Amino acid sequence: MSILIALIVFSLIIIIHELGHFLLAKMNGITVLEFSLGMGPRLLSHQKEGGTRYSLKLLPFGGSCMMLGEDGEDNGEEGSFQSKPVGARISVVAAGPVFNFILAFVLSIFIVGAIGYDPAVVLGVTEGYPAAEAGLQEGDLITRMNGKRIRLYRQFYNYIYFHSGETIEFEYERDGVTYTAVITPTLTDNGYKFGISGSTNYRYKTGPLKTLYYSAYEVYYWIDTTLQSLNLLIHGGVSLNDMSGPVGVVSTISETYEESKSDGIYYIWLNMVNIAILLTANLGVMNLLPLPALDGGRLVFLIIEAVRRKRVSPDLEARVHFVGLMLLMVLMVVIMFNDVIKIVN
Repeated sequence: MSILIALIVFSLIIIIHELGHFLLAKMNGITVLEFSLGMGPRLLSHQKEGGTRYSLKLLPFGGSCMMLGEDGEDNGEEGSFQSKPVGARISVVAAGPVFNFILAFVLSIFIVGAIGYDPAVVLGVTEGYPAAEAGLQEGDLITRMNGKRIRLYRQFYNYIYFHSGETIEFEYERDGVTYTAVITPTLTDNGYKFGISGSTNYRYKTGPLKTLYYSAYEVYYWIDTTLQSLNLLIHGGVSLNDMSGPVGVVSTISETYEESKSDGIYYIWLNMVNIAILLTANLGVMNLLPLPALDGGRLVFLIIEAVRRKRVSPDLEARVHFVGLMLLMVLMVVIMFNDVIKIVN
């Protein structure tokens, strides 16, 4: 059952991503040859005469929206991708990640509407630690850390993680009054500690407008977290062994499902939606990275074309994307191998 749920979550996210490309292609008069879910040989396929082929493929990861003349020369063929203005092509390529963010927002509305958001409220301070000595008290609301706006407890927790050991200037509210405190954490056997405790389970429900606001902020939170994680990876704070691919994500979904079963269907649903928000926002960010073979890499070539008003050599672009695709495949194999090793161990 958990594997089926994982496949449903993956499929939803991929379909929405490819649907973005598909709809913008149709809006711009581009012929879509095939819209598929999965990779490899076709299991099911349907095509009306002269229309788009819709396919379900063997491997349940990935998908595609194959457009006429997407990677070739502009031969002037009606409905080809390359025959359209550069602005139209940019909108088609960017639509996939944008639809991922839209999906994250819609799912966030359900979560925030159902259980509220997690404000960065101090639920306790430990005596003898820096936060207590600086004057923080239970009930204080943390609003900024080194100038960065904090609206969720998860942001507070992540900021400490991504800036381990750093001195932080806290801004916090107490009874409507704003205070500041510059605090240096104490190094313990369990890492650097400020002596502040809180919880993501402390939730505050709000009205319709603020529900929409915090739903949008939920999307921002996951985008920001993904970018900070990538920055940590680039600077050696984490390694490839700490990353998870499809196998690792399926394992996480399975574990979450098993842990949630005793709480009932409602909590299974909430946890699966939370995971879907994380994954779809992550997919949107990763696809916008300016790397060959990704949507972001294609956007780089299109932006260069828009600036110089001349397309980069199609052969050069194709070679760059091919090399990028091969490197991505190697990376996926390495990550998948690490996922399997972690599961076995």
